[in-house]
Amino acid sequence: MKRPTTLAVPLPAIPRRRFVQGLAAGGVLLGLSPFVRAAGMQSGRTSTGSAAVLSGTEFNLEIGESPVNFTGSPRMATTVNGSLPAPTLRWRQGDTITIRVKNRLNETTSIHWHGIILPFQMDGVPGISFAGIPPGETFTYRFKVQQSGTYWYHSHSGMQEATGVYGAIIIDPAPADPIRADREYVVQLSDWTDEDPMRVLAKLKMQGDYYNYNQPTAVDFFQDASRMGLKAAIDKRKMWNEMRMSPTDLADLSANVLTYLMNGTTPAGNWTGLFRPGERVRLRFINGAANTFYDIRIPGLKLTVVQADGVNVEPVTVDEFRFGPGETYDVLVDPKDDTYTVFAQAMDRTGYARGTLATRAGLEAPVPALDPAEWLTMADMMGAMGGGMAGMSHGAAGQSSMAGMNHGSMQGMNHTGMAGMDHSAMSAAGASTQVRHAKTEYGPSIDMRVDMPRTNLDDPGIGLRNNGRRVLTLSDLHTVGGAMDPRGAEREIELHLTGNMERYTWSFDGVEFGKSTPVHFRYGERVRVILHNDTMMTHPMHLHGMWSELETPDGQFQARRHTIPVQPAQRISFLVTADALGRWAWHCHLMLHMDMGMFREVVVA
Repeated sequence: MKRPTTLAVPLPAIPRRRFVQGLAAGGVLLGLSPFVRAAGMQSGRTSTGSAAVLSGTEFNLEIGESPVNFTGSPRMATTVNGSLPAPTLRWRQGDTITIRVKNRLNETTSIHWHGIILPFQMDGVPGISFAGIPPGETFTYRFKVQQSGTYWYHSHSGMQEATGVYGAIIIDPAPADPIRADREYVVQLSDWTDEDPMRVLAKLKMQGDYYNYNQPTAVDFFQDASRMGLKAAIDKRKMWNEMRMSPTDLADLSANVLTYLMNGTTPAGNWTGLFRPGERVRLRFINGAANTFYDIRIPGLKLTVVQADGVNVEPVTVDEFRFGPGETYDVLVDPKDDTYTVFAQAMDRTGYARGTLATRAGLEAPVPALDPAEWLTMADMMGAMGGGMAGMSHGAAGQSSMAGMNHGSMQGMNHTGMAGMDHSAMSAAGASTQVRHAKTEYGPSIDMRVDMPRTNLDDPGIGLRNNGRRVLTLSDLHTVGGAMDPRGAEREIELHLTGNMERYTWSFDGVEFGKSTPVHFRYGERVRVILHNDTMMTHPMHLHGMWSELETPDGQFQARRHTIPVQPAQRISFLVTADALGRWAWHCHLMLHMDMGMFREVVVA
């Protein structure tokens, strides 16, 4: 498939600061399209850098290419109505909406309505729910809006999501909205690369840690030696080398190739949302990134989380939350001062997106320094087996006490020698009492298997543990009204999230999409789905067409989600009511993981 082209113009090297921070006026080059001019004029009514808002029941969207410049190097983006992000669509619960999508690209395109409950033919996944939209043609989406809340839409074709096809959806509830605010803003996070995404992928295929510049250094080794002793430091480094893994492998891509965007605006551009003193502000956070987990905080303000993935939750007040591609969170804030920084640092701590809440344009608050990068812990690698080390402090140098451990037998991370352990003790440690590894998991596309996963939901994740701030966890989320379906599970499906960083392959149960068979649900049945992460990376897993009702480790209802982040060496379970006939997609929402095989088809019949 032909990819979006870049401008074939020799360009000088970009200073690193400019690349990471971007241009103050970076974004779509205005004045080239009537769509762009319209978007720019409408956005100025409420904030700097926001997309146009389209409301009603009839919508016309055109997907094409537009010149952009985020870093000082002109490129071509894939845009909707000439805008990046795409226009925000505002719907009303109960309405039937019609959206005509015109393809002005020279390749097939599509729009997927992320988290929206609709007929599968309208879901917008080429090869699964429809054939895609050929060049020059128009596809009409039509469906009844059954829900309310904050959602988003994006292309499900090639790398178009990474090159600009994503936008927000706001659905107003048919009755009065119980969440009260004086003002609201969409805050859509994304990431941008000046490189062709397929070239980026090719580099990862050659070297999985190509963009990881937080590798262990000689300085780290000598710090370990002075604290732990020379032998322990050597053993620690030997362990990681033998496993052919990096303890800093938190993200595939870093600020060395990405510029982080907030509402399509670079950090230097500083998206700004205005408020009046005394107003309560609702911020609808959407992670529309192709590659990046973001940690969100607003220094000086508490964040009251009132909605997760478009569904109202019992309010919980925190200082910070992490969310991955596909997830959304609505928060309420009560600003007292004139200006605050909305800070969104990447999980690997190489860069950030940022914006400002202010009482007038032009004000800025201090931008926090990036937190130090932390190393993965033994619990991140080994689950409950390494749980005794989970609470340790791991700073910038990745300190941990591993003296005396025998790491030679840890190659491959498959602890089969522990089969005789007392499983009651394992349960007490939060591990599954029985782990089933499919035969397909024993092959060259798998570099790690975890036999004793952890099941706790109260872990904020690497880099957020014990940081002195109150950080949201999955255990804090409680959907208002409880479960949609009171029935228990009729059967269980267990799937393992698998991969090999050295080969850069990703899969379910060691089988990449294209070699896999569909997962079958019987229409109307209640199914418990168990996802078991056998990798060292967090995967935001998105099941199309149906709600995923997250469970506590003891099987109680926790929260309704459409995208669930599964941490390294973690076992998560959720219930699904198979009430949506048809063919659906199920995949990791890290785009490169999905593209390299962590994708399955689900058939409900």
